Amino acid sequence: MFPLDSPWNISFAGCGFLGIYHVGVGSCLLEHAPFLVQNARHIYGASAGALTATALVTGICLGETGASIIDVAKEARKRFLGPMHPSFNLVKIMRHMLRRTLPADCHHEANGRLGISLTRVSDGENVLVSHFNNKEEVVQACVCSAYIPVYCGLIPPTLQGVRYVDGGISDNLPQYELKNTITVSPFSGESDICPRDTSTNIHELRFTNTSIQFTLTNLYRVSRALFPPDPMVMKAMCKQGYQDALHFLKRNGLLHFNGPHRERLLLANDEENEDCNEEDNNSDGEEEQPHVEEGAVMVHCSSSIEEHIIEHLPPILHKALIEACMERRSPMQSLSNLLPVRMASTMMLPYTLPLESALSLTLRLLEWLPDVQEDVGWIRDQLLKILQHVLRQASKSISQQVSARFYWQLELHHYQSLPSQFSSTSLFSNWVNESSSSVLDVFTRLDQYKRQLLSGGLSINMDLQGSFKTSPPSSLSS
Repeated sequence: MFPLDSPWNISFAGCGFLGIYHVGVGSCLLEHAPFLVQNARHIYGASAGALTATALVTGICLGETGASIIDVAKEARKRFLGPMHPSFNLVKIMRHMLRRTLPADCHHEANGRLGISLTRVSDGENVLVSHFNNKEEVVQACVCSAYIPVYCGLIPPTLQGVRYVDGGISDNLPQYELKNTITVSPFSGESDICPRDTSTNIHELRFTNTSIQFTLTNLYRVSRALFPPDPMVMKAMCKQGYQDALHFLKRNGLLHFNGPHRERLLLANDEENEDCNEEDNNSDGEEEQPHVEEGAVMVHCSSSIEEHIIEHLPPILHKALIEACMERRSPMQSLSNLLPVRMASTMMLPYTLPLESALSLTLRLLEWLPDVQEDVGWIRDQLLKILQHVLRQASKSISQQVSARFYWQLELHHYQSLPSQFSSTSLFSNWVNESSSSVLDVFTRLDQYKRQLLSGGLSINMDLQGSFKTSPPSSLSS
């Protein structure tokens, strides 16, 4: 049972293109337990989770957020190398998407309530940013939190004059250790809201506070975090998040079925749908009647309500995802999808890829001109730090080698300057070859020999090989 007598938080894990899962979770919470979102003290997010956290705090349409994620995935899948293609600029697309969807006063809603996980470049420490002065800082914080080095570029973005990269590198699930934090992750593990894979494997991986169980399904999810799957697969992931959040609410007694309330919710969704201009008049008439009929049936049977909720996403989110998954093909696109055309484009790739790379590099350099001075200064400082570190390590290694050689020379000089009477040849007494020595005399003289070595300050490892002849025992008198 989740405690509601104390303040609680919600934390979304970083997951790349699997962030569509968070959209389904957030949609379920807003529809069936809006008080969990509205009364949450803080809503945290890292990387892609920061986008959903920002959407919940600022109140933007989750259907539009999910459609934007699918659009970015489709844009990446168009290219031969996917998101690694030089012409695919994830930072530019994300910044444009956030500026278009976020309201102008979003920083007022985000101040003190939205927490975005960032990794500071200078020392690698995690920073939770929760204070913003304007909309641009909210946008830049989301961009910094999702900036994966090398994958997104080589020069990290700045926020308030400080360089940051992906928050998932240092803390992928902010404030997970607090008992009153509802953790959300698209990977099967120990998070409060996550997929429940049917596997007997109890082993798990802890990646910067995120629990990931060792299952084949999780391996597939990890592989699709940076390389997006098919749009219909992403829609299924969104539905999976909706179902997992619904199971969490039911398991903790936070889901209260009420027919009239559900009917009012459907009507509110229809009004919001009209405000967002996401449905045509014909589709409204076709889709409203089945939902009203289903709502009438749900008054009589709570089990049918649950089955209906699990079966269908909210109308606005469902329609937005369907429209995003649809391929609007022009005659030119239909022609390019023909098998001979695709084979020809693949064969020409060694010639077209360098040309596209040069063109995209030129465009990026032109876009980089306003920030050249600042970025070049940062690159110079980083190179100086690396050079100083290399020189420091090299000087330390050289000093150790010089000191070791000097110590060896000193020991050798000390050994050569010893008096001749303490040389190893002079210390060998004639008693070794004496045939009249007894065994007791041999050990006594050996002890004296060791004392001579110690008193002379010289330690010599010896391997004495020889035979000691002892006199035969005297014959008994008859």
